[in-house]
Amino acid sequence: MGVRQLSVLSQLNVGESGVLIALDLPDSVQNHLMHMGFVPNALVTVLRRAPAGDPTVYGVDGMEIALRHETAESIRVRAPKAEDADPPEATENQDSDASELDIAEMLEVSR
Repeated sequence: MGVRQLSVLSQLNVGESGVLIALDLPDSVQNHLMHMGFVPNALVTVLRRAPAGDPTVYGVDGMEIALRHETAESIRVRAPKAEDADPPEATENQDSDASELDIAEMLEVSR
């Protein structure tokens, strides 16, 4: 299943995925989530919701992370493309440089 062109994480249904665009959250929360894998271009999948609907468990970078609705509605995602599912191999230095640039850009976009 896919996702609409642009949306927020809280709008996705169980089983849907989105590619992270930006975290519109306070810096301390952004940093915490980025350490858990919520970085630019990360593929995030909705795994399950609590019976009452909150929190929701998301899969990112092999981890399962529960977020409250109010946090998830501040995380912008886009529809995944074919290349998002199976990214090409990159050398360690290229990957590190790109990630640092993407994170800096994401912090700028969210302000």
